[in-house]
Amino acid sequence: MVRAQQGSTVTVHYIGTLDNGRIFHSTPDEEPLVFTIGQDQVFPALERAVVGMAVGETVNILIPAAEAYGPRLPENILRVDRAHFPAEKEIMVGQKLSIGFSGGGERVMLIAGITETEVTLDGNHPLAGLDLTFALRLDGIE
Repeated sequence: MVRAQQGSTVTVHYIGTLDNGRIFHSTPDEEPLVFTIGQDQVFPALERAVVGMAVGETVNILIPAAEAYGPRLPENILRVDRAHFPAEKEIMVGQKLSIGFSGGGERVMLIAGITETEVTLDGNHPLAGLDLTFALRLDGIE
């Protein structure tokens, strides 16, 4: 029986859930996750879980926040003067904006709060600080 190993290209279907049971992502039947073990294309903990599996096997794994998107970092929260946004531009909490930084860097940030004088932007990944559970099924090995 062939088992996944370092260098194998694998096809996986999964359902990802949070501690409260909410599904944060899943792979549709027609769009499985395909990655090569050892190429840093997915979380290392996900690669480790697949190593040794055979086609058709399933496993549930918990990836702690530190091994997924890391902790929520306060330095990724910016408070910007409302005057930096065009008055005619409607902005709303929950909206994502691409923000350019001096030096040429760019980052997508979430509008986390708005007052008359200030806009709070959150550059943390939406899943930062959260443990992730994956129900995996290995569907193919190349």
